[in-house]
Amino acid sequence: MLNPNSYYNNADSFAIVFDEAWRSSDFVNDEKLTVEEKIRMIIDQNKEHPYIKSSPSEAFNVAKFRLRLLQLQ
Repeated sequence: MLNPNSYYNNADSFAIVFDEAWRSSDFVNDEKLTVEEKIRMIIDQNKEHPYIKSSPSEAFNVAKFRLRLLQLQ
């Protein structure tokens, strides 16, 4: 996780944290987990991010969008 002092309550800040967490995650290639479960695990690991706190459902949608956009799934 990046320095929490550099977080902002917006989707861009969350996307940076999510992308880094996804790429460094041990469970990304675990075929037993669904994409949604993997996203929820990363969101839970970063639950102190201001965007997750204020807009958890939007954070989930941003995460799904990032995976499609960057072809990470």
